[in-house]
Amino acid sequence: MAGTDTEAVLAELLARHGRTYADEIGADVPADTAEAMFKMIVFALLASARIRTSIAVAACRSLMDAGWTDAAAMAEATWEDRTRVLNSSGYARYDESTSRMLEAACRSLMDTYDGDVRRLRDAAEHSPDRERELLQKIKGIGPVGADIFLREAQAGWDELVPYLDERTRRTAGALGLPTDPARLAALVGRQDFPRLVAALVRARLEHDVTDLREAASRP
Repeated sequence: MAGTDTEAVLAELLARHGRTYADEIGADVPADTAEAMFKMIVFALLASARIRTSIAVAACRSLMDAGWTDAAAMAEATWEDRTRVLNSSGYARYDESTSRMLEAACRSLMDTYDGDVRRLRDAAEHSPDRERELLQKIKGIGPVGADIFLREAQAGWDELVPYLDERTRRTAGALGLPTDPARLAALVGRQDFPRLVAALVRARLEHDVTDLREAASRP
């Protein structure tokens, strides 16, 4: 695409979808606090199920509103209470199994990292590949969940920039944007790249690619 077309697509994409999931769940990832990164682990676990991302957002916020903002609190809550909160948030299809998985994930975090996800980063020696590997050792976090976490974590973990998983890369290509992570990142500032990646994810999930390109091509 011509440069002006790329600029138009980028502007339309960010205008429609340029907000991170971290912002939606109230996780201050750039501050890299233990609470923020725990929220992102919970969201990654919830959003990696076959369920609408909007429901995963609502469920994550409800779990946090219940006061379970760290691994110990989440693990010590009863299975029934976690299940009830998940169900009332619309996360009904997987509420019982996810309630168990949340406890297992949190106990794993406590046993391995004293409940602090940032210690996983330290254990990985700030290597993105190693971080992705260690994330998948947490109960309930598979390849999809690891990608969800790392896409958002790059707002605070500099070594991840530019993080772009394969599905998001394909969406960029479908929009005529660069599929090379470094070239895509060069289109925006450091602080805006996580927003851009999240916007690409939203465009894919909302089947918005064709309409977005058409809107960007209008005079």
